[in-house]
Amino acid sequence: MMLQRSLFLLLILSSVLSSSAAPVQSRQHRAARSVPAVREIDLEGLKKLLLRDPKNAHPLLVNFWATWCEPCREEFPDLVKIDKDYRKKGLNFIAISIDDIQDIHSAVPKFLREQHATMPAYLLNVPDQEPAIKAVDSEWEGDMPATFLYDQAGNMVYKHKGLIKPAELRAEIDKLVSGNPAGGK
Repeated sequence: MMLQRSLFLLLILSSVLSSSAAPVQSRQHRAARSVPAVREIDLEGLKKLLLRDPKNAHPLLVNFWATWCEPCREEFPDLVKIDKDYRKKGLNFIAISIDDIQDIHSAVPKFLREQHATMPAYLLNVPDQEPAIKAVDSEWEGDMPATFLYDQAGNMVYKHKGLIKPAELRAEIDKLVSGNPAGGK
């Protein structure tokens, strides 16, 4: 009888402990899922991202950055907020890292997780960055960070090299999306 009670109490205790751990595991699992997978992209893939079907296209914001670039790291929280505020207004946003390819499963996703970034993220993998730079903007020299905004038809309507000015970028995005973003400026 004593053994049955002990087993019963052990079973109840085990059940309580496993059910209390489940929400923590579930939260951790959801947080890990919310960070997008970093996908490798080559020159042709980059060109395809920039070309869109105008009938179904939304404005597109593209930011080139790297984990080792201090100004990139500094501006990233503003970009995450812009993505959050404007995504529901129809803005597509992609972040393209120029980190080394071996960082695709380590430094890059770690940084995105730390920033609570949820936009699609790519790592540019090209033997020579010059053709990729020129595919984006013939006037761009590759300086970082670099941010480009395209309208629904795929025309570049804004570009900024160096740290963005959030209010300036938001004003340009406002011209392309209906209404003001949630949360204001």
